[in-house]
Amino acid sequence: MKVLVFQHIDCEHPGSLREFLKRDGIQWDPVNLDQGDAIPALEDYDALWVMGGPMDVWDVEDHPWLIPEKAAIRRWVSDLKKPYLGLCLGHQLLADALGGTCGPQVPSEVGVLDVTLTDAGQADPLFAETPKVQKCLQWHSVRVAQPPEGAIVLAKSETCPVQAMRIGRHAWSMQYHVEIEPDTVSNWVAVPAYHKSLVNTLGDEGYAKMSREADENMSDFLSSAEQIYRNFIAEISSAH
Repeated sequence: MKVLVFQHIDCEHPGSLREFLKRDGIQWDPVNLDQGDAIPALEDYDALWVMGGPMDVWDVEDHPWLIPEKAAIRRWVSDLKKPYLGLCLGHQLLADALGGTCGPQVPSEVGVLDVTLTDAGQADPLFAETPKVQKCLQWHSVRVAQPPEGAIVLAKSETCPVQAMRIGRHAWSMQYHVEIEPDTVSNWVAVPAYHKSLVNTLGDEGYAKMSREADENMSDFLSSAEQIYRNFIAEISSAH
């Protein structure tokens, strides 16, 4: 099995999921789109993961590579019908690429916050053996405002109605971050755009609060990440 990973900034990689891939001997190839990497032949891969980033789905003038990236996502999911996992920006890009819309998240969700699985989410194989309500790390000011036609909403929060969704059989995405590691918050706060949104949302003491809450919930983050990873691999393996 080979996994293709679209990355948009150095510090947003598959995080804790890398350890699970390594343990299973699964090859994963990062494509650093913000650094000018070309998108390889999609046919060579079994799954596509699309990570987060500080840009927005509509920032095509500043980041023209978003256009071929969306085209690749559209082809991957709609034409090739291969397994997809999108996180944060990867969630928004899936919606945008397939005809949904994204807009401002008001208020921004920054911090360790509750996410609740919908009835469909509780029945979805990706979330098997995960809690109905779970603490998740959020760091976004944009949300999926209108999911693509045929999308099934799998999770929600009080202020964001589309926290997770599935399109077709094997394309999943989440607005929140399941890939969190012990050093994630400290790495991300060094990104100016992320630091600004953190301070705007949580105030000057926001970093200390977020770090503390992330540490307190880290074991649950890692456990949930492994369960979701296992579910994803099991589902796509059974589809072959």
